[in-house]
Amino acid sequence: MRSRCPRGLSLVLGLALLALAGCGPGQSAGGAGAATLVSLQVAPPTASIAKSTTQQYTATATFADSSTQDVTASVAWASSDTAIATIGSDGSATGVTAGSATITAASGAVTSDTAALTVTATASPAPSPTPTPSPTPTPTATAATYTVGGTLSGLTASGLVLQNNGGNDLTVASRATTFTFATAMANGASYAVTVQNQPSGLTCSVSGGSGKVSGANVTGVSVVCAAPNTWTWVGGSNTTGATGVYGTLGTAAASNVPGARRGAASWKDGSGNFWLFGGFWAAYGTSSGPAFNDLWKFDGVNWTWVGGSSTTGATGVYGTKGTAAAGNVPGAREAAVSWTDGSGNFWLFGGYAAGSYYNDLWKYTPSTGMWTWVSGGNSTNSFGNYGTLGQTVSTNVPGARTAAVSWIDSNGILWLFGGYGYPSTTYGVITWLSDLWKYDPSTGWWTWMSGSSGFAYGVYGTLGTAAASNVPGSRANPTAWIDASDNLWLFGGSNSGGYFNDLWKYSPGTGWWTWMSGSSGQTAAGTYGSLGTPASTNVPGVRSGATSWTDGSGNLWLFGGKGYAATTSVTDPLNDLWKYPPGTGWWTWMSGSNTVSSAGSYGTLGTAAASNAPPARSSKGAAWMDGSGRLWLFGGAQCDIYCNHLNDLWRYQP
Repeated sequence: MRSRCPRGLSLVLGLALLALAGCGPGQSAGGAGAATLVSLQVAPPTASIAKSTTQQYTATATFADSSTQDVTASVAWASSDTAIATIGSDGSATGVTAGSATITAASGAVTSDTAALTVTATASPAPSPTPTPSPTPTPTATAATYTVGGTLSGLTASGLVLQNNGGNDLTVASRATTFTFATAMANGASYAVTVQNQPSGLTCSVSGGSGKVSGANVTGVSVVCAAPNTWTWVGGSNTTGATGVYGTLGTAAASNVPGARRGAASWKDGSGNFWLFGGFWAAYGTSSGPAFNDLWKFDGVNWTWVGGSSTTGATGVYGTKGTAAAGNVPGAREAAVSWTDGSGNFWLFGGYAAGSYYNDLWKYTPSTGMWTWVSGGNSTNSFGNYGTLGQTVSTNVPGARTAAVSWIDSNGILWLFGGYGYPSTTYGVITWLSDLWKYDPSTGWWTWMSGSSGFAYGVYGTLGTAAASNVPGSRANPTAWIDASDNLWLFGGSNSGGYFNDLWKYSPGTGWWTWMSGSSGQTAAGTYGSLGTPASTNVPGVRSGATSWTDGSGNLWLFGGKGYAATTSVTDPLNDLWKYPPGTGWWTWMSGSNTVSSAGSYGTLGTAAASNAPPARSSKGAAWMDGSGRLWLFGGAQCDIYCNHLNDLWRYQP
């Protein structure tokens, strides 16, 4: 005979006794087992009572099968300050003395969010006799208040505590997908959501967490949690060749996304927004195609098309040199270099499009939305004017080029190295370059600092020893970083002789280069060692077009490119991620494959996983590091004879 839940089993005995009896909400004692309790909600979230009066609270349980049940009488109630207010087992709170306390309910390991209770000093006066009716006065409007909250993803552990404006602590249950702070805010009030305590084994980061309340509940704060050393596919397509969705100029939208491309220039502004300009796309099977000059902004959640054309091949509008104007815009191009200065201006130099090479220097001011043509020519394929090594004169200017690298130092000086393009008129033919330049925005003058005014082979000297004669050889598509001491770091690249994996450091104070790591040849395979383990013998293989970041601890990060993996059988796209701490000089293979042409694994959009990895790509994507120390990667290309272009957006949690 089928048994049923005992009629005399009281809900007061609690959810634990129900589970022991073999039954739970909506189940018989002979059922498959009680549904798992997921969360508790306490109501009301805010209340105010006079001392010696009471406030009834209720607790509602939500189970894993999405069912709910009133469990007011079976939970453990608690007051944060019993000198202010006490609460009985039936959820009835009594005011003791004036002040504030928080009320919570708990069942087993699950604790509710907090409910705010204010106790005032005196009770409301006893009602007086009903007076003679008089005209009803106009009621005084109560100032509206609004809640602050948003969405959560990846929260698979307990322990997360969020704060708003440094207080109003909110403990968030594991697997929660939304959150709302208990204390509402007035219209126009500023909010700032931060992580006060990280959950066990996860790192959670806040996007869109600060702003001002604007006449509505705030619901757009995003909290994303991930385990260390995991990739998350955040946006864009998991197939190649995707077209862009531009939407309305200047308007952010969830559906907006830049199209697939390689060689885009990128910046990060002071508010943490990521900016993207231009790049190149061509259908697989063709080696030529159009370039872009569209300008995009990504706020961590949505893309906004900010400027430039939504069609390819747009020509530039230079205006007057040195004068900003709303109509100014650089022409379409790929593989330009970029900087962000201390005032938040974006800088763009050179690049390539449709057989033409550029040496124009542009400045974009986000606060005005205007471009300024600052230096260089408004025509293409110009030779450089080098002047005398180390001497600054107004006529100096680098030649037109593509696939160079750049840095900006703590003094706001812009640095430029190498690429493929036009050397001095004395050399006379387009070639790979090894020249190092600096540009001072305060004077508007260029200085040739190191390297050759034509093609040159490297002079390596002794590994780890700086020397005046040391210099990297000519190359295009190397990878670059700058450290906290303003040393410039250069890795890899390629020229007609093959690919490099040499690591160099340039000290502006001395003007000397130091060969720090890697081979002085162009055929070295990588030595990967063990995943996640640094070793003195580890080193990435030769490659060109890798993507780079520098984290807050000064570590250099390197991803992908085209070259050798663990063997020298073939140079193909790579998806390995490496970390290099300058303090130890030891490389660590952090993620990805030690073979070429890895397909990677996208996993589920928006979900971090240890098995996720971006597909290999040979042309560098656009990259930035956010304020939480996470690495971001957009687009690039997978090239053999021809190229497949990407618009996937990835995030890596170190």
